[in-house]
Amino acid sequence: MTSPADQSLGHTDVRTQGSTDALPLSPALGVTLDAAKMPRRSTLVDRRVLRITAVSVVLGIGAALIAKTLTMLIGLITNLVFYGRVSTAFSSPADAVPHLGWWVVLIPALGGVVVGFMARWGSRAIRGHGIPEAMEQVLLNESKIPPRITFLKPISSAIAIGTGGPFGAEGPIIATGGALGSFVGQVMKVTGSERKVLLAAGAAAGMSAIFSSPIAAVVLAVELLLFELRPRSLIPVSLACVTATGMRYVLMGTAPVFAMPVLASPGGWALATYVLVGAVVGLISVWTTRIVYGIEDWFEKLPIHWMWWPALGGLAVGVIGYFAPLTLGVGYTNIEDIVNGRLTLAALAFLCVMKFLSWSISLGSGTSGGTLAPLFTIGGALGAMMGIGVAALAPHFGVDPRIAALVGMAAIFAGASRALLTAVVFAFETTAQPAGLLPLLGGCAAAYLISALMMRNTIMTEKIARRGVRVPAEYAADYLDQVAVGDACARDVVTLKTTQALAEVRHWFIEGTPETQHQGYPVVDEQGLVKGVLTRRSLLDPQWHYTLTLGELVTRPPVAVTEDHSLREAADHMVAEDVGRLLVVSKDDPHKLVGFLTRGDILAAHGRRLREARHSSRYLRFRDGLRPRPEEAVASRH
Repeated sequence: MTSPADQSLGHTDVRTQGSTDALPLSPALGVTLDAAKMPRRSTLVDRRVLRITAVSVVLGIGAALIAKTLTMLIGLITNLVFYGRVSTAFSSPADAVPHLGWWVVLIPALGGVVVGFMARWGSRAIRGHGIPEAMEQVLLNESKIPPRITFLKPISSAIAIGTGGPFGAEGPIIATGGALGSFVGQVMKVTGSERKVLLAAGAAAGMSAIFSSPIAAVVLAVELLLFELRPRSLIPVSLACVTATGMRYVLMGTAPVFAMPVLASPGGWALATYVLVGAVVGLISVWTTRIVYGIEDWFEKLPIHWMWWPALGGLAVGVIGYFAPLTLGVGYTNIEDIVNGRLTLAALAFLCVMKFLSWSISLGSGTSGGTLAPLFTIGGALGAMMGIGVAALAPHFGVDPRIAALVGMAAIFAGASRALLTAVVFAFETTAQPAGLLPLLGGCAAAYLISALMMRNTIMTEKIARRGVRVPAEYAADYLDQVAVGDACARDVVTLKTTQALAEVRHWFIEGTPETQHQGYPVVDEQGLVKGVLTRRSLLDPQWHYTLTLGELVTRPPVAVTEDHSLREAADHMVAEDVGRLLVVSKDDPHKLVGFLTRGDILAAHGRRLREARHSSRYLRFRDGLRPRPEEAVASRH
């Protein structure tokens, strides 16, 4: 462990004294390992998590109240513009079409005009369905959403939906809840990670309050907003969702949003059919996403200001709504009718096509609204049609069109957003249909597979990906957190002494031996106590006079880790301390220097991960009776 320059001075192997990060600087030893800076150990959660959790619970209450207010506002606008009455009761615009006649075409267009004005002179962020914008703020802006979005988004969405827009209220309330959480996180003194948790808690609580689906809302937050699964984020978001759902029970009742009767569990042939239905719907979800963004690109080419685009989209909504009144508004009753088998094959086909046209044109125009309810309507209708067809052609399969509709509803969302678990759990929570769980898992997995094979980005990420935002698509455990420092550090450490002159070390460098090729060297005193680390660059820096000793060049305490720290902790420690190498001390005796860790060692540790991912091999050979490979047999004899 000693350099050749030290051997003539009788320098022995380094076994220095030191301490953990909690011990103070020793006056007797000066700057040694007793003063070493080490990453502090922490539990999975701390008191700050309790604080964030308490705030999240309050956010859950706020999101539930906002959800109730939004639904009342949508009802108020719908009743005013379609029926000429003052009421906050949730009403369907479809019933007003017969007596309004062609006037129904102008109502969505006027709503689009108002939304366009709000977007231009309020905030452009109110355009779209809200989730991509929230994702962008999480990934690029430390979850800081402009406070005005907290009231502009729900008002603009209520106007768009209340005037007949073919959207659900869930997207706007998710965006509004997220904006509320971000606003609270900007008022409080919190970290960027904590603000992200508050944003996700508000967004997930909003979804819980609309659909009474707390588990699906938590999973949605993990898959589309948090991009992580850690106790410090999962606990606050979960409790916010539980709180919001409890508030919904008080304000709106406990019944499932899309109530279904209890159905029989599927057999083998039926289950295979549902998986195939999911795959077909997954293929359609890919083209649905492409068409939606193709329409958006078409609007971009129009020679008029984007402020007027929502009005054009609203005009299309009105025309379609005149011929297909059920396409107007949120359409939650349509979804319930679909999953309960109340619509004929012709009615399903007509609703599916017309709802898709109305929704895709309106969304592409840049108005304010959600995507979940329209997708559920389109996918549910597709699944129901395929279920009816299979039930007629092969009745012995035992396919229930209602379960096929449920699978189609969830599969189109799983394929379009690739939020697989969210889609499965959401469909179950909103219908309380236990017989659908296995078909949902199979169908959504098939849709996810098709989507992942054919489409790089999703309906949630395409817009921000075009702006250069890289959205995480896979969530894996941090490999560096699985490797101990002791398994990656260099054990044969070359050290220098504080009493050595700089001229002596520079002369040693000229010899060009392997020991002189390192980029950093621990510096120890005559007692073998580490004083610090000097880099090769510092030792060769011409500003330092050759008569200086190495002890005079050491200007900061050692920066160290123990053998049992993870490489993730070590890498974070390097960044925090702005160093490229760390001293490694024994986990059993923190007074003992045992190694040296560099950034190169951390990168080299990824070699095993890459080998596991890229190199394929066979370890059992069936022709030889499952005998191990020759190298394994040799290893077993030893």
